[in-house]
Amino acid sequence: MRLYDAHNHLQDERFKGGQEAILSEALQAGTVRMVVNGSCEEDWPQVLELARKHPEVLPSFGYHPWYVRERTKDWQANLIRHLDAIPSGIGEIGLDRWIKDYALPLQEEMFIWQLRLAAERNLPASIHCLQAWGRMLEILRSEPRPACGFLLHSYGGPMEMVSSFAELGAYFSFPGYFAHPRKARQRETFRHVPFDRLLIETDAPDQLLPDELNQHPLAEQGTGKALNHPANLAAIYQFMAELLKEPVETFAQRVEQNSHRLFGTRAA
Repeated sequence: MRLYDAHNHLQDERFKGGQEAILSEALQAGTVRMVVNGSCEEDWPQVLELARKHPEVLPSFGYHPWYVRERTKDWQANLIRHLDAIPSGIGEIGLDRWIKDYALPLQEEMFIWQLRLAAERNLPASIHCLQAWGRMLEILRSEPRPACGFLLHSYGGPMEMVSSFAELGAYFSFPGYFAHPRKARQRETFRHVPFDRLLIETDAPDQLLPDELNQHPLAEQGTGKALNHPANLAAIYQFMAELLKEPVETFAQRVEQNSHRLFGTRAA
């Protein structure tokens, strides 16, 4: 099977420079493409380097709402420079009312600017949202959106809003973390995602799978803290196919088609 990781952070410093081996293991497990998302100006160069070395990596550059206060005065020019350097997407961008002192006006300002840029260039936007779904829907309805669509990564919003987002061009990616028993509501929501809008993600090194599904245990050097390995993508595909009562091979083909529509066919 050809597997597509719609969202991860392979550049994350918690991997301690082990990205080459980690990527190799993910490819051996069936991954043919992964969207690697930058979060701020500090890590965009690492994402760019990975993409230049590995055609399987589709880079995405954006300011995550957690880091908006760290922007420099040149952040917009820096973002454009990275987007011009290589075929890419925009993200991870979004809104977050869960974090402490979330500075929502600044989040919105930076999110809208990046969303407009994605629409102007018709680049897939990878969107993060926590506890701000109503406002997110308002913005997406009122602002330009990329014609290719956008990704609501690890969608955790209400089931009732799925159709409204889908009408605007949304795709929805399911993470392995939602396989935990306590995430029954999120799993039920994904049963209602249109078949042509469903994607799979690892969000590695975050969003660990339940232990029984974690086929590639990984620990951070120095701390021993458990990390999610991108090679766990195959286990997430299997879990989701079983949830939807669909042969995993058929499911994987459908996800491949969805990934191509949103992200294009580079390195596929």
